[in-house]
Amino acid sequence: MLASSVAATLSATGLASAQTVNPTPSMPQPEQIQRGEYLARAGDCMACHTVKGKAPFTGGLAMNTPFGTIYSTNITPDKQTGIGNYSYDDFSSALRKGKRKDGSRLYPAMPYTSFAKLSDEDVSALYAYFTQGVKPVQQDNPKTALPFPFNMRILMAGWNMLFFSDKPFKADSTQSVNWNRGAYLVQGLGHCGACHTPHGKLGQEQSLDGGSDSFLAGYTLDNWHAPSLRNDKDGLGRWNQQQIATYLRTGRSEDGAAFGAMSQVINDSTQYLNTADLQAIAEYLSSLPGKKSGSNSNGPASNTKAAAASNAAGADQPATLELRSGKLQTAGATVYLNNCNACHRSDGTGAMKAFPALGKNAVVNVDDPTSLIHIVLAGSAMPSTKSDPSAMGMPGFGWRLSDQEVAEVVSFVRGNWGNHGGVVTAEQVAAVRKATQK
Repeated sequence: MLASSVAATLSATGLASAQTVNPTPSMPQPEQIQRGEYLARAGDCMACHTVKGKAPFTGGLAMNTPFGTIYSTNITPDKQTGIGNYSYDDFSSALRKGKRKDGSRLYPAMPYTSFAKLSDEDVSALYAYFTQGVKPVQQDNPKTALPFPFNMRILMAGWNMLFFSDKPFKADSTQSVNWNRGAYLVQGLGHCGACHTPHGKLGQEQSLDGGSDSFLAGYTLDNWHAPSLRNDKDGLGRWNQQQIATYLRTGRSEDGAAFGAMSQVINDSTQYLNTADLQAIAEYLSSLPGKKSGSNSNGPASNTKAAAASNAAGADQPATLELRSGKLQTAGATVYLNNCNACHRSDGTGAMKAFPALGKNAVVNVDDPTSLIHIVLAGSAMPSTKSDPSAMGMPGFGWRLSDQEVAEVVSFVRGNWGNHGGVVTAEQVAAVRKATQK
């Protein structure tokens, strides 16, 4: 009974592969174009196919990869430089198989490995939107010129044989309709694994669905660490479903805030998702088990309670007493008092939804300190959303702090207020500084 209920509901919401409408209508209905626009938001097409200051979806964004720089393309319906000559089949093939109209292969910087899970109905709606709802703009595409042998796109045929499956999303009949909707969005349209799943040496995601514990286990790319989205101490183990949904809508939580590329994801994409989809994503993510060695056996806990417990003990913490007494014992405490104390406070509690609390903060405690170093050097800003329009920001301190000073203050934060992060070296800071100044 559950299986038939899931199948019926997924078909109605566009998750099933079975078609109830002609996938290539000559004159799409306004409702289909509107749905396509919503799906384009959910897939965050804007992020990769739009350069700041230029028309939407005209491409040209440079994406740094271990194999060289790849440029996104114009996906407006312009017939000379965009996809104006693409049929539905051409569009579907590019989106779900990584093959362009001329037959050449796309690189997986275009997440067709995730989009392969999309239903025919959703691809049809996206096609209607991009061909009928987007303004055509003539904008030439920068040429992607990777070094040999990666410039040989024919090699992608072999890569696909090793790492790509074109199987559409299959609902799990043992799970709820809401869970399946969340899985569809996370694994497919949202392509969350592109950033949050570890990659192999050939750029492949180590897992494309929840069948492996490497899926969404965290990954460092483009000088940011995308944290684990699984239910463990370095992931979402302390977040309940409502907090996950609120974070995706606002970019803020009780003890953290969106930064780096995630800030743009929320700004351009997840803040526009409806409540049902946000709750579905939260339900699915909350179900992913954490690492066996550090999993939270009690499931996600209330972050509000955890933050309150941390804050209550803050005044008695050695770091707090040291900062408030003025008798500074370490170089890290000195740097913190002179640069961080005004916003994050002497007890590390910050100000809720304005200045993130540092105590027991997952970004502070994660094994890879790249993101924390990056934020100290270059700063970061929260997204400006409909519900929280103030784009609170932290300035970068790279111009005034040496590599050693940054290492000292980051180590100070990672070792106090209940945090368990390791010591950071000046060499680690220098590597991030060099990479971010390119």
